Amino acid sequence: MEIKDLKSEISGIVSSQYNIHDKLQGICDLLKEKVPHFDWVGFYFKNGEKEELKLAEFSGKPTEHTLIPFGKGICGQVALSNENFVVQDVSEQENYISCGIDVKSEIVVPIFNKGKNIGQIDIDSHQRSPFTKKDEELLEFVCEEVSALIN
Repeated sequence: MEIKDLKSEISGIVSSQYNIHDKLQGICDLLKEKVPHFDWVGFYFKNGEKEELKLAEFSGKPTEHTLIPFGKGICGQVALSNENFVVQDVSEQENYISCGIDVKSEIVVPIFNKGKNIGQIDIDSHQRSPFTKKDEELLEFVCEEVSALIN
């Protein structure tokens, strides 16, 4: 599927009458279904005032990593750096939390609201080096759309 078509479908989900949890779940399900190398798609958000991320909606195998301290793993590093993190081969990362033996690569893009990093979208792939600039562009769009849902 073309990126413009995915963006259109995502905008449709965001503007729907569903509640925020159903919208986030819809985005996860859509991305996992339509992007062949997205094997796990999930949202993590800052857990109140704690220096940790809490798993929200996701699509893929359940994970034991429902709480991630800032600085730990790829997600935790993005919580501190406020920058996209693309890891084409997780075996080359020292500070990586394994979510399963099948995961070979990961991309995490932060979600900003009113200038603050409030969470992120996390994608795992069972392929090495699958992520492109188009994936990053798509996920940045998703994060902008999700940010608009948060008041």
